[in-house]
Amino acid sequence: MAALARWCVRHRLAVVLLWLLALGGVTTAAAVAGPAYSNDYEVPGTESGRAVRLLQEGFPGLGGDSDTIVWHTPDGTVRDPDVEQTMSRTLDRIAALPQVASVTSPYKSQGQDAQRISRDGRTAYATVTFTDEARDITRAEAQAVVTAAKAAETAELQVELGGSVIGVTKTSGGHSAEIVGVAVAGVVLLLAFGSLAASLLPIATALVSVGTAHAAIGLLGHAMTVADFAPMLGMLIGLGVGIDYALFIVTRHRSGLKRGLGTTEAATNAVATTGRAVVFAGATVCIALLGMLILRLGFLNGVAVAASVTVLLTVAASVTLLPALLSFIGPRALSRRERRRLAEHGPQPELPTGFAARWSAFVERHPKLLGAVALAVVTVLALPTLSLRLGSSDQGNDPSTATTRKAYDLMAEGFGPGINGPLTLVTRVHGAEAKLALGNLDDTLRTTEGVAAVTPATYNTGGTIAYLTVVPDSAPQAQRTSELVDRLRTEVLPRAQTGTSLDLHVGGVTAGHDDFAEAITDRLPLFVGVVVGLGCALLLLAFRSLGVPLKAAAMNIAAVAAAFGVVVMIFQWGWGSEFLGLGRAGPIEPFLPVIMVSVLFGLSMDYQVFLVSRMYEEWRETGDNRRAVRVGLAETGRVINSAAVIMISVFLAFVLGGDRVIAMFGIALAAAVALDAFVLRTLLVPALMHLLGRANWWLPRSLDRVLPRFSIEPPECRAGQERLSGAVEELAREQRPDVRDVPG
Repeated sequence: MAALARWCVRHRLAVVLLWLLALGGVTTAAAVAGPAYSNDYEVPGTESGRAVRLLQEGFPGLGGDSDTIVWHTPDGTVRDPDVEQTMSRTLDRIAALPQVASVTSPYKSQGQDAQRISRDGRTAYATVTFTDEARDITRAEAQAVVTAAKAAETAELQVELGGSVIGVTKTSGGHSAEIVGVAVAGVVLLLAFGSLAASLLPIATALVSVGTAHAAIGLLGHAMTVADFAPMLGMLIGLGVGIDYALFIVTRHRSGLKRGLGTTEAATNAVATTGRAVVFAGATVCIALLGMLILRLGFLNGVAVAASVTVLLTVAASVTLLPALLSFIGPRALSRRERRRLAEHGPQPELPTGFAARWSAFVERHPKLLGAVALAVVTVLALPTLSLRLGSSDQGNDPSTATTRKAYDLMAEGFGPGINGPLTLVTRVHGAEAKLALGNLDDTLRTTEGVAAVTPATYNTGGTIAYLTVVPDSAPQAQRTSELVDRLRTEVLPRAQTGTSLDLHVGGVTAGHDDFAEAITDRLPLFVGVVVGLGCALLLLAFRSLGVPLKAAAMNIAAVAAAFGVVVMIFQWGWGSEFLGLGRAGPIEPFLPVIMVSVLFGLSMDYQVFLVSRMYEEWRETGDNRRAVRVGLAETGRVINSAAVIMISVFLAFVLGGDRVIAMFGIALAAAVALDAFVLRTLLVPALMHLLGRANWWLPRSLDRVLPRFSIEPPECRAGQERLSGAVEELAREQRPDVRDVPG
């Protein structure tokens, strides 16, 4: 690491140009290739997946996405001549658009299409079938449909649109989230460093690395399935960890300058010590993220790789681009006051004083009380997690001002809530006997609890495959609809199929999401076990202690549980979701637990490494556990808290984008980091370490002999730092008290 840092400092201009070239090249390639994201929730082997494939085999024309145009009149009915003329002309214009395959109007026939008008006659809808799936429809093409439909709207006629293609036109917060997050991070860095130049470097490093990663994720979508929220998630994580990693290195660099080191030596020492810890922390985050690969879900594989690429590039920029930039600004990494003090008084020791020192001593005096308070806070916040319900949100969860939400509500009011997520029953048909049984199935389904309506069977051209549409009497994301799916699969359909050749599969929005959630839930224990186990193994090697990794695992699980409690309160219970512009309450996305466990476990390990590594260093020097915990907390508390404030600001800023999924990630990550930094690492962890005493560092001798030796900071760097620290602190030993020598 030291050799790498020296090379980057000596060739600083080349390093900066290489990074800018990488950013420009990857961004250009991504722009030329175009986006290729896909939200494919299908899990191989599930019943809903078999239903989709069978439907595509028998009805290839259903391959394109179908969206809905809804119109409502408060006075009169939609059958009034002026309303019918207006909407018929509008639907004809939409049908003529190049990306539209067909438009099914309620005015064209008296058969099944007539059911597209509500019983009170005030609401009607048409189905727009596109030539391609939503991911292949551009925003401009989707906007053309919206513009044509909205042109028919008057004071007496409300027109709204819903569906996955229309969802592409939803306005986002643009780049306001990133701008706000970066601006707040800049203010925190300026307050922490007192130097504008030093505060800009972590931001510049993060922006270059995250920008490169964002473009790389766009290219990744052409090679594997990558969800459309993956770039924003990568940016969310990358900005948070990128600025934090750079903060830790710049802090160490500034410390070296204050101790009298030259710019090159200070940058080299910072990368060789703290930079090594950054690489260790980043590797932990990547391992946790790549743990999602063991779930063998294509949808999550792309997310895991995309987020890992982002973290990898932020780490690379922190240990290469950052030292190059530090060498450009030289002594200006210190504030004017610090440079003046250094020139007048020479190197001064950085003794832990102020609030951090007083807090460290306070925790030492009251470990039981503070530990109990911290445990109570985490427990209370984690309790809502017990009511966690997984399911996919839909456009009924959009903000109340969105046309997709208005269309959803109009459909539910006019035709019942189940119209927004009908179930599809698909089967192969062999012979007249199977057709007769399928015809008799209508009556059985209509009398089934939870069913509002059933459409007759539709056969493909050869009559070999047929499907029926079942409309539930509850919303797609309602628990009652999920119960209907189970009832059809386990009770109704098996009885109806007995003695026939029918093999009915239940598909549809709710069925697909339930299957996806079940697949994740079944594999979640294995995933958590692997991620926690690998993290504990790394900490065991780094600190040669059983207590440290076990406490870290417990703290990380506590942070995850409490973060999910906050998510449940806001998104599932709806506490403030409408106020934040995130729509009405609904279930939690089924992939959220997996991704959040990966990300939060990795981020929590960062703080554990930076906090405990200082405690471990002091323990090895003195063998005094109380002193080690006190000194470690006092010396790292300020930088950890500054890093946490930056992460929280960046994560919360992404709520401004208005995207429900990204907002879930942002709030969950912000809550977890806040709890981790201000409750767990500064309260519960030091309190437990004081109570456990020397047991914190216990490791069986037999295990100690077989474990490979691993150090976060290389011995030569640590030894040099200790010699320098000792020489400087000896000069000031009589000037002021040191928390290291004053017991709590």
